[in-house]
Amino acid sequence: MMPISIFDTVFLSSNSERRIELTCRWASGLEAQSPAERSRHGGVWEELPEQTDNTVVRALERLRLRAKVESGARVRLVKRIPAAAGLGGASSDAAAALVAANLAWRLDWTCEQLAGVAAEVGSDVPFFLQTGAAVCRGRGERIDPIGACSTFQVVLVRPPSGLSTPEVYRHCRPAKLANRADPIVEAVRKGRASLVGGLMFNRLEPAAERLSPWIRKLRAAFDRQGCLGHQMSGSGTSYFGICRHASHARRVASRLRAAGLGAVFQTTTLSVAPC
Repeated sequence: MMPISIFDTVFLSSNSERRIELTCRWASGLEAQSPAERSRHGGVWEELPEQTDNTVVRALERLRLRAKVESGARVRLVKRIPAAAGLGGASSDAAAALVAANLAWRLDWTCEQLAGVAAEVGSDVPFFLQTGAAVCRGRGERIDPIGACSTFQVVLVRPPSGLSTPEVYRHCRPAKLANRADPIVEAVRKGRASLVGGLMFNRLEPAAERLSPWIRKLRAAFDRQGCLGHQMSGSGTSYFGICRHASHARRVASRLRAAGLGAVFQTTTLSVAPC
């Protein structure tokens, strides 16, 4: 797993009301989309979860319980990461909220202590408490950091419809032969983008393809762009390609936007995670 330069913003302050108050909205540029743009993008900027269904609230309530905190918190969440996209948006928000609450409530908990709470909230949440790329095993809670690595130029597309992660996993079947992570980890460490592109694979992609026509459409579109490699992100439906350089990424993003495939992002991987 690697962090990228698309991010949400979490504002948190402590209060004495003994409850978690959350306001959540899309970033102003996304809210300002015209009706025609919203129609073309479909569910990319769909309605956000209610307070009780939001991962941020669940994370903070779990931390309050574990730390025996009587204070509450007022949280403002500004979203830019598409939902139901396989991009870890909700997980990164939960991790950021745990870090912010640790400071606001003056708990002075270690990262390892916060990771214990994070793992109870969601499988990918512990990843966002550490920095940079990592190999994540088990349910995602066993994290082996890769260390400093080069930046890769990435173009990402979130099509108009998303997928349910549990549904994708229900349709996934284990492979008869496992692929080792070592070769791609070494390629990431050395910044060899072309080798990384050639080694990428996603066991969830065939299952997602049976559930959504967008996976096949996006694979065909990326096939025409000369990327070093491309695949679905996580459990989908977002799809990404590794580009040769920044100008190549700009061209690829422009072509995919013109094709009307959904929301298109030109982004980069990060050697240090925003949290």
